[in-house]
Amino acid sequence: MAGTPAFVIAFASAIIGLVAAAALARAVVEQDAGPERVRQVGRLIQQGAMAFLKREYTILAVFVAIVTLLIAALIDFNLTDNATIAKLNAGVQDRLGEGPWTAICYVLGAIGSAVAGYIGMSIAVRGNMRTTAAAMIGLNPALRVAFNSGTVMGLTVVGIGLVGVTALWVVFQDTSTVAGFAFGASSIALFARVGGGIYTKAADVGADLVGKVEAGIPEDDARNPATIADNVGDNVGDVAGMGADLFESYVGAMVSALALVTVGAVALGVSESGFDSALAVLPLVIAGVGIVASILGTFLVRTGDTATMSQLLWALRAGIFGAGALVLVATAAVILVMELPFELFWVVLAGLVVGQVIGTATEYFTSYEYRPTKWIAEQSATGPASVVIGGVAIGLISVVVPTIALVIGIFVANELAGLYGVALAAVGMLSTLGITLATDAYGPVADNAGGLAEQAHLDPEVRERTDALDSLGNTTAATGKGFAIGSAVLTALALLAAYTQVTGVTNMQLTDAHVLIGILLGAMLPFLFAGLTMAAVGVAAKAMIEEVRRQFREIPGLREGKAGVEPDAARAVDISTKGSLRAMMLPGAIAVLSPIIVGVVLGAEALGGLLAGSIMAGFLLALFMANTGGAWDNAKKWVEAGNHGGKGSESHAATVVGDTIGDPFKDTSGPAINILMKLMAVVSLIFGPLFI
Repeated sequence: MAGTPAFVIAFASAIIGLVAAAALARAVVEQDAGPERVRQVGRLIQQGAMAFLKREYTILAVFVAIVTLLIAALIDFNLTDNATIAKLNAGVQDRLGEGPWTAICYVLGAIGSAVAGYIGMSIAVRGNMRTTAAAMIGLNPALRVAFNSGTVMGLTVVGIGLVGVTALWVVFQDTSTVAGFAFGASSIALFARVGGGIYTKAADVGADLVGKVEAGIPEDDARNPATIADNVGDNVGDVAGMGADLFESYVGAMVSALALVTVGAVALGVSESGFDSALAVLPLVIAGVGIVASILGTFLVRTGDTATMSQLLWALRAGIFGAGALVLVATAAVILVMELPFELFWVVLAGLVVGQVIGTATEYFTSYEYRPTKWIAEQSATGPASVVIGGVAIGLISVVVPTIALVIGIFVANELAGLYGVALAAVGMLSTLGITLATDAYGPVADNAGGLAEQAHLDPEVRERTDALDSLGNTTAATGKGFAIGSAVLTALALLAAYTQVTGVTNMQLTDAHVLIGILLGAMLPFLFAGLTMAAVGVAAKAMIEEVRRQFREIPGLREGKAGVEPDAARAVDISTKGSLRAMMLPGAIAVLSPIIVGVVLGAEALGGLLAGSIMAGFLLALFMANTGGAWDNAKKWVEAGNHGGKGSESHAATVVGDTIGDPFKDTSGPAINILMKLMAVVSLIFGPLFI
């Protein structure tokens, strides 16, 4: 089935995914949008989100144009001068003429990521109103609308990603050129994650500290000027940002597998290793059957109107596990038909299992259903310092299980199929991304629905239903972040392996000073990156806090909730927008330029060390920050559920402080490190041969 039939399967599956996304989008939009007050607030969120995206994409268009010219200029050397030829190695000479094509692939990758983010967020900001309206009917209708909204994001990401990689592979048949597509996806992902994360947390911190702590008003209260900005931020950070993040992982995993086909052929004793060989098309076919399996898995997501938190969680798990089982059955059939070694089935299984273990471990350490988060909440009895110390302790411990799972997965994949196996395991982990991302993108829709119910003063029963969905969304969001981090590490490792093959740097000596310098610099970068993004949130949040305080002080009757008095939400939205867009440029420049500078100054071996150091430190730091922030968030929610004094108590105030610190941990800095690892790896893959 290698060659044309396999490419047809991949193309057809991607198109099926995009058609299903369009059908679900239409189904969501055709739902009732609810009472006029719900629609009014929903339109404000929609306008704020799309305005942010427009301004962000305008800035990114300039960045993409500059990088496109650099790619074309740096890669496409004019090797007519004999002296120049003498200085350059054969690997670089072989790339003559690739520059413009790599640049075109880069632009297509950027466009693909931007389009996926735009579509996903466009539906999310419409789905929130319709989820609120559905919650007026029952819990299951609300779950279906919110989940369908998230599924549009998931299927759009995998559909565009698979179409892009497959088409460019068929056209160019060259990994270095197709890697430009992954680079474009990485560029958009970085700014979407960093910009969206700074936006949402500036608004969230401002809304919480002034509204809940100082003014003593509920979350999502219409009197709070930062509430609309907070709702907007949920979409630009956790829908568009997460979608771009996983779009990059999805594309990068396939590209790295394609780059390691020859290595896989040697490890498995397979004779063919051409562009249309069985090993080359296998990752594309697995991604294709994963899309179909994800679509079928969505039909398993159902619940009753009196479902508990556990039942809601298992409703989503039924879809994920069902899709995973279908992928495994289809993968086994494909491997047998292609007459490939059956060891590759176990590689794909290893990827899926590792992803599930990381997600489950993340859930254990961040959900208030389990002991760790409840223990953090208990510390609130002695103040915020105890909550912070407890959260840091749990976050540090939480990295153990995911690390061991990842180590075992890498060992198994490498033993069975060499470095190609590591890349294929990443493809396997991400094969069900269509539904996995749906369960993550569902969360912000449900969260917004709860905010709309609060601001529209709907029946308390409606808010109870949306709160149930929102609590589930917090769990799926934390699990999704763990999954995103795990997939980022596997993808980055596979890209590092591809880098060693492209450059010929297959033996990096730890006793080589250049390699050691590269490792140290690489390990430092995630900390610098996290520090810059945390500082950016702090600056933007300070401006938001001052603005909310000003409005409460200067607008008569606002704090008291006097009829007809409305906050200036547009001003708060503008503060978050400007703060995030200004602050995202420096981290982005560091991620792109660091590999190039190290490669030019210290050489290809040092650049390999840089990638290794960034992956090791980045994985642990990202996991620590995501899990610590998630645990603090849910410790606060456990207190708000009526434990340890409930809302308004000193314990509640202590956990709000922990949650406020944790917000940029889990939604800005932690997730952005994922993209830092992958972006530096794909930049190195493209430019690496220039540094030999």
